[in-house]
Amino acid sequence: MTTAPFSARDVRLRALSRGDAAWLVARHAALYASDEGFDASFGADVARVLDRLLEAPGPADRGWIPLAPDGRRLGSVLCVRRDAETAQLRLFLLEPEARGIGLGRWMLETCLDHAREAGFARMRIGTFESHRAAGRLYARTGFDCVAARAVRRYGCDLVEQTWTKALL
Repeated sequence: MTTAPFSARDVRLRALSRGDAAWLVARHAALYASDEGFDASFGADVARVLDRLLEAPGPADRGWIPLAPDGRRLGSVLCVRRDAETAQLRLFLLEPEARGIGLGRWMLETCLDHAREAGFARMRIGTFESHRAAGRLYARTGFDCVAARAVRRYGCDLVEQTWTKALL
């Protein structure tokens, strides 16, 4: 059951802009602190990812922001070049009110379509085992979890996962 007063069809995706950076850092930091117990170093990592993308985007690097019907930002997803063959999904986030309506799948498919059009052979995602809903989404869309390892990051003991999917 969803709490969103709208459906995924009511949402529009627009390109990431420099004006989104402060909001993205703040929302990632706040949601991951409350949901996962992450410390402030997580927000700093999000800022570094955004700085790199916004300062010197590669020709295939792209980001999207979903907007609610009233114009509020509902999350983010980025596709960045990892290497000549591999695109990487980064900063995939949905506000709690926008979860469970199919928006995450649409955002993931948009990112995958872009990576295919840009000529990448595979997509890579790094996440944590505790993000179970995201893991289920990745598995349902054909990703395989190819690695998992225990790590200490963001003030927490976590299991870091790597997911991949062939695109060609």
